[in-house]
Amino acid sequence: MPRYLTQHTLACLTRQGAENLAQRMQSGGTAHAERVLVNMLEGKMFVEFRAESREALEAWLKTEGMHFDWLVRIEWETRGPFEAPLETRGKQGKQDGKLHSAD
Repeated sequence: MPRYLTQHTLACLTRQGAENLAQRMQSGGTAHAERVLVNMLEGKMFVEFRAESREALEAWLKTEGMHFDWLVRIEWETRGPFEAPLETRGKQGKQDGKLHSAD
């Protein structure tokens, strides 16, 4: 399933509020947040989602009332030896610095 990265501006949100928002994103149906990164000082949240399509993610965010600043599909990525999927850890050796398909 494709992955997407979104940025959200947190206006006057407490740490507990940001935590509740992250939990809502992680319990989504059509779209599901796998990773949530927050900077409370700058009021920003970055979220890695899995969704069937960009349109499905946009629709889910709109339905949930979650505004986003931007949304981009992750097509390529590099991974270090400790960021690899569990089933391949220890088999990859060192980082190769090459881009690999993100799907």
